[in-house]
Amino acid sequence: MLERHVILRDAERVLIRPLRHADAALYPDFLADVTQNDLRLRFFSSMRQLSPEMIDKLVHYDPASAMAFIAIDEDDGRMLGVVRLHDDAKGEHGEFAILLRTHLKGHGLGWLMMKHMIANAKAKGLKSVRGQVLAENRTMLQMCGELGFHAAEDPLERGVKEVTLPLDEVPVEATH
Repeated sequence: MLERHVILRDAERVLIRPLRHADAALYPDFLADVTQNDLRLRFFSSMRQLSPEMIDKLVHYDPASAMAFIAIDEDDGRMLGVVRLHDDAKGEHGEFAILLRTHLKGHGLGWLMMKHMIANAKAKGLKSVRGQVLAENRTMLQMCGELGFHAAEDPLERGVKEVTLPLDEVPVEATH
């Protein structure tokens, strides 16, 4: 279940598959279509772009303790989004992050990518998936709520919500 073909609401055909080292070449075009505000919502810091070193770090991960999935437009090969999950030291819980081309927010891609990541986390045997979301990121918080995540104030960071999804609460059929 590492690869999956999906169709977005606007009939765009998308392949969701594991992120590869060679995908670093897709990042510049992808990031050109991500607003500074969306980068800030993802990285919790104001930035204009990601450095080549940061991109290199993002595409080089240890599959034993992390997973990253990329969404590719099947018609033109462009990168549409990426979702990541890094396991904790015990391999019981994972922390996710997601980023999409800004114009694709609200088209169902984020939802599909999150469900794909959740299904793979459940298959891997993780107990929960969690993430930090800026409190102002209402779209992400709404999507997490619809996916079954529980949201709480992050006790260590003001203005941040911690969203947690216990994977034993996710029915197998909900991940497909």
